[in-house]
Amino acid sequence: MDAGNGCSARALVACVIGGIVLGASVLALHLAGGPAAIPPLPLPPPLGALRRRLRRRARRPVRVYMDGCFDMMHYGHCNALRQARALGDELVVGVISDDEIKANKGPPVTPLHERMIMVRAVKWVDDIIPGAPYAITEEFMNKLFNEYNIDYIIHGDDPCLLPDGTDAYALAKKAGRYKQIKRTEGVSTTDIYCFMIGRMLLCVRERSSDAHNHSSLQRQFSSGHGQKVDDTGSGTGTRVSHFLPTSRRIVQFSNSRGPGPDSRIVYIDGAFDLFHAGHVEILRLARELGDFLLVGIHTDQTISSTRGRHRPIMNLHERSLSVLACRYVDEVIIGAPWDVSKDMITTFNISLVVHGTIAENMDFTEDDSNPYAVPKAMGIYRRLESPLDITTSTIIRRIVANHEAYQKRNEKKEASEKKYYESKSFVNGE
Repeated sequence: MDAGNGCSARALVACVIGGIVLGASVLALHLAGGPAAIPPLPLPPPLGALRRRLRRRARRPVRVYMDGCFDMMHYGHCNALRQARALGDELVVGVISDDEIKANKGPPVTPLHERMIMVRAVKWVDDIIPGAPYAITEEFMNKLFNEYNIDYIIHGDDPCLLPDGTDAYALAKKAGRYKQIKRTEGVSTTDIYCFMIGRMLLCVRERSSDAHNHSSLQRQFSSGHGQKVDDTGSGTGTRVSHFLPTSRRIVQFSNSRGPGPDSRIVYIDGAFDLFHAGHVEILRLARELGDFLLVGIHTDQTISSTRGRHRPIMNLHERSLSVLACRYVDEVIIGAPWDVSKDMITTFNISLVVHGTIAENMDFTEDDSNPYAVPKAMGIYRRLESPLDITTSTIIRRIVANHEAYQKRNEKKEASEKKYYESKSFVNGE
């Protein structure tokens, strides 16, 4: 063996002996169990798991943006927001300003502050941008990307054209940051406008002697005097909804959870027709009084018998989805009875029954057949001061007051929607 090999052998023997001595020392300390005992070293995680952990730490949430007028907000708007939220982790919603709507479409029925209340209350919305522009300009698009950290801009498969005929989302599409969702069938703000304007015009024709009396026209239209019209304008029935309710849609809107065993369950009922900011605010107050808010939604027949044969504007399924989309609502009774009975209170373990001070047809409070007689007798009824003086009739009166402007606005929109449906093809989505 030469000198080099001898040195290597001696070094190897020294390392082995050193390792044995160190191992014996660690073992002795461990067996001693004293404060200086050294625990066994944990095995390192597999390399793949470590990489996944680092990626999760580095990944920020995907933020998506959707804008809209959200005028006379309905379940179609809510379903669009639900679909948009499913394309990311956080949904930021731009609520277009009154001036921008007026310049591009005509005057809105509901002002910006009411529309903001409505959008904020939708359970899939994480943040809002008030007073957003109607068109996605390059300046605003860069603001979305850089200040709001938006990854994608979302819109439905229906066209959104500017007055000059150009696509409002052309820049987002060009930037490769645009995603499309499926439009909700069976409802549009235009459809609701047209129904009410058509019914109002029938009132004018039938009551020509009062046609120039604006306050009389409002009373006729709001209190149900006059013939109802169907979607053909024949005046033979109520508004015909093209909405096709499915159990899947109800599940998509539902919270899918019930109250806990000790939950304080608050109950409030109503028509919730043309779901508006007044409804949202009273639901918010009701939810603050307990742990679980149960909302009873009256049938179409009940509403017609108590508020006139012209009501409701929206049918039971449409109204139910609008209420279910509200973040303050935990569960709904679809087709709730008019009277709140002892059996119902027991069945749902209701702790408190509430009602707002602003509502239509408050005459029942002085009637012998008060629907809240049982909860009152049980000492679990409470009347809440309504934050906003808005009812469904308020919305109707606004449309009546500006019906000429809305009619012009809808003529343009109807033409656009007709073209959309004529060229419509299947779009994947839900």
